[in-house]
Amino acid sequence: MGSDPQHRQDRTGRRSDRPQGGGGIVFALVALALILAIGFFYLTNESREDRRADAITQAADSVDNGARIVGEAARNAADKLRNNN
Repeated sequence: MGSDPQHRQDRTGRRSDRPQGGGGIVFALVALALILAIGFFYLTNESREDRRADAITQAADSVDNGARIVGEAARNAADKLRNNN
């Protein structure tokens, strides 16, 4: 009775037909799910930062293009003033 691994007694003296253990498998599955969730978060966060960097780069390009246009307009205006005098 005491040596049979499938029939164990708990602290109250009752017999259990259920094999003990298996909690390690549940723990491993929960740990694996947690690791996968954290990995997914970091991967999506990195792409989100890339999108932010792209948006900032596009904004800087727009400012650069605007400054070029203003510079060309100022140069054209200065050329016109020189040619008129």
